[in-house]
Amino acid sequence: MKATVIVNKDFSKGKIDKRIYSSFVEHMGRVVYSGIYEPGHKSADEDGFRQDVLEKVKELGVTGIRYPGGNFVSCYDWRDGVGPVEKRPRRLEIAWRAIETNEFGTNEFMKWAKKAGIEPIFAVNLGTKGIENAVSLVEYCNIKGGTLYSDMRKGHGVEEPYGIGLWCLGNEMDGDWQIGHKQAEEYGRLAQETAKAMKQVDSSIQLVSCGSSKSDMQTYPDWEATTLNYTYDYVDYVSLHQYYGNQEKGTPFFLAQSLDMENYIKTVIGTCDFVKAKKRSEKELYISFDEWGVWSIPDTEVASQVHEEAWEVAPHLSEQIYSLEDSLLFASMMMNFLKYADRIKVACQSLLTNISAAIMTERGGDVWVQPVFYPFSWMAGYGHGEVLRDVLHCPAYFCDGFGEVPYVDEVTVYNEEKREAVLFAVNRGEEEAVSLTVCLQGFEPQRVTEHLALSHRNKKATNLVNHEEVKPYHVTDNILERDEVILTMEPLSFHMIRIEVK
Repeated sequence: MKATVIVNKDFSKGKIDKRIYSSFVEHMGRVVYSGIYEPGHKSADEDGFRQDVLEKVKELGVTGIRYPGGNFVSCYDWRDGVGPVEKRPRRLEIAWRAIETNEFGTNEFMKWAKKAGIEPIFAVNLGTKGIENAVSLVEYCNIKGGTLYSDMRKGHGVEEPYGIGLWCLGNEMDGDWQIGHKQAEEYGRLAQETAKAMKQVDSSIQLVSCGSSKSDMQTYPDWEATTLNYTYDYVDYVSLHQYYGNQEKGTPFFLAQSLDMENYIKTVIGTCDFVKAKKRSEKELYISFDEWGVWSIPDTEVASQVHEEAWEVAPHLSEQIYSLEDSLLFASMMMNFLKYADRIKVACQSLLTNISAAIMTERGGDVWVQPVFYPFSWMAGYGHGEVLRDVLHCPAYFCDGFGEVPYVDEVTVYNEEKREAVLFAVNRGEEEAVSLTVCLQGFEPQRVTEHLALSHRNKKATNLVNHEEVKPYHVTDNILERDEVILTMEPLSFHMIRIEVK
């Protein structure tokens, strides 16, 4: 099978914001406790942070972390997680039906964030709390001193303010599973007033208004049209969330779901622009895709786990094991953030450890990575600069619900500073290899610096038993002819090709 992609140095889609390589830490299952934080572990530092996990986080290339939830935030009072640990309350955490010890809270997270070298992205509780709870947290985190909550922070041993710049106004408020679920009009008004108050405390912060929780919500995209009518003038981003499963429908359908995600993005961009036109506004609203991932566990099974393991501390919950097949959809989903880099400025892979995660830990034991680790780390490592407009000529297959689906999914990035063009590409085909010709118009390719691939003879292969069963390999048989690079993509494979240009 042959395919061609044509890009031109002078035709850019948009500049990549490094925050699209963010992740997500929620007080859910073992994400925090025995994930990033496990006092007494052989690798734990003086603050109880697992150094082996920190090393993997840095290797993954994560730039930001959204915290503390997620569904968790909708019944969370941030005051429970500050001050002397021995005085913090143990609470029933009703979102995931667990015991929250609160030994890890705002200051512990910020200390961990500094060690991880990431930007914090905070969420406030608009489920069971509201304006006062959000405003007081901004004061605690961002005001230098001389007020109740800024002085409280100082009393907790943190002299200088954190200066947290990006804040989410609640979580998935359109979902009836959410504690404190709101109708669109309710949420719009509450978010508007909360945004106004938060910016009164710190006018430099940026805010994210809750968008739809997934593309099949009955309220989508009316939710965006209604809520943004209230929040548009006060926020900088609208959030999107999306998970895909459906492995049982077969590989062609499963991998085609990235097209649904692309349509989802385009629809919300269109809705934002409709509200902009309606308001006669000159302001551009951006997207924060602050939860996304592949979900392989049925919702009914997750619900049964929550109830079976109720009222435990950090129970094993939704610890999905990813296959090579899963990593290909994961890669295509992530590539969508690059394709729409002009409007998507933040994206948070969900979650960082143990639940729908690239990084897995054993309580008291080792750390290992899932196949999805590699697409993320490659894009986070080399997907910087400008995204180039492309023309793809490629055979396609027909799939119910999606129509014509190209066998090849790809995106090309130009990093002028490093004089490098980087292609990321998935071969969705199960049977045939693809001979892909990349035509780099306006460039003078010098050599292929590196070609990494991810594939496996068994599409269901995982790293659960043999932690290196699915791992990258180098490809060296690329052909460079004038302004063209020709490469071979094995069936069901993901590729990163770095090309030095003059």
